[in-house]
Amino acid sequence: MYASPLLMDRRTLLAAGASLAAAPLASGLAAAPMEPVRVGVIGIGIRGRNLMNRSLIGKEGVLVTAVCDVDLNRRLDAKRRVDEVHGLDCVATDRHEEVLSRDDVDAVLIATPDHWHTHQIIDACVAGKDVYCEKPLTLTLRESQLVIAAARKHGVVFQTGSQQRTEFGQRFVRAAEAVRAGRIGKVMTVHVGVGDSPVWCDLPGEAPEPGLDWDRWLGPAPERAYNEILSPRGVHGHYPKWRSYREYAGGGLADMGAHHFDIAQWALDMDRSGPVRVVPPSDPAAMRGATLVYGDGVRLVHGGPSGATFIGEKGVIAVDRGRISSVPEGVLEWEAEGEERLPRHDGHVADWLQCVRDRSTPVCDVEVGARSAAICHLMNIAYWHRKELTWDPAAWRFEEEEANAWVDYSRRKGYGLPGF
Repeated sequence: MYASPLLMDRRTLLAAGASLAAAPLASGLAAAPMEPVRVGVIGIGIRGRNLMNRSLIGKEGVLVTAVCDVDLNRRLDAKRRVDEVHGLDCVATDRHEEVLSRDDVDAVLIATPDHWHTHQIIDACVAGKDVYCEKPLTLTLRESQLVIAAARKHGVVFQTGSQQRTEFGQRFVRAAEAVRAGRIGKVMTVHVGVGDSPVWCDLPGEAPEPGLDWDRWLGPAPERAYNEILSPRGVHGHYPKWRSYREYAGGGLADMGAHHFDIAQWALDMDRSGPVRVVPPSDPAAMRGATLVYGDGVRLVHGGPSGATFIGEKGVIAVDRGRISSVPEGVLEWEAEGEERLPRHDGHVADWLQCVRDRSTPVCDVEVGARSAAICHLMNIAYWHRKELTWDPAAWRFEEEEANAWVDYSRRKGYGLPGF
């Protein structure tokens, strides 16, 4: 099912409104009020709540019209926050399908655990809703391939939540720009310092949180008993440790790796491609040292200081959220006369909302996010299987046939991937 004529008409109006707003006004005429983008928020854990509070509620040109979470306490808290500011009777539901079926929802922000992302992304694309989805965008290599195809087929505006491209004082933009401009010469190696691969979940069972639909929280993941570590009780203020377990996420390697590997991909101008070889560490017990090799010989290594460190023939650039430096000094201070400059944005959600209005492409669109997630998946495969492999980033396949069984996982009955 494609977007309804009503939605398509509204998109046309949004684009036209954006064009009119940018045009010079005739003498004595005032700009028409901006029609708001109506957003449904799916997933109201700490990340979804923070994004909603900081970037949606109370912001000009946007209304939150629906919230969704499988925990009653979290969704009612979100509804209260929205209603207090917007003066609406915001819809609160535990089913993302209800959000996507609504005519008063133009776009969705998805901040659920990673194992739900692809299912909700595809459903949103089929419903014709524009999408902002948190990183890591997918749980598997196969999912990365599918979300690109779904978003492209249905023409949705898609932003991945890899906000280092737009925020943190533009440090990452400056680093990527300098690397791409050859300020440190040919890049030989990039070291990315992030956490470990995930492990299988072995947590003991506990009495479920009242008001939580635990079966729905699990979704496509294997059936198991509730544990508060996976879905903390009530409205909490920390990032839960479901990120550490293979059933639901890619571990610390993917959680921050989706940010820092994303910057490596950007700086290497590989947003639409990826590495061609997977090399596990020589020590079979090591949890650092896995390496991905690109076609031009650049080596991307898991391990090193936090952030991304680019080592070139003529110098080094190191960048993290709170720092940026270079050797020699001055590499980052330059005037790019005639050089391509990377875009600067004032905020990641703001960039997405503007693109929803004018139907342009956000700074971290679906393929960018999917291929950065694929880096994390390839690194994890290096640790899980300890085999050197050849990867075809265009075909999304390994040369070694046995390894193609590792590009996806078996989902729980009733939760197969939706078609599009």
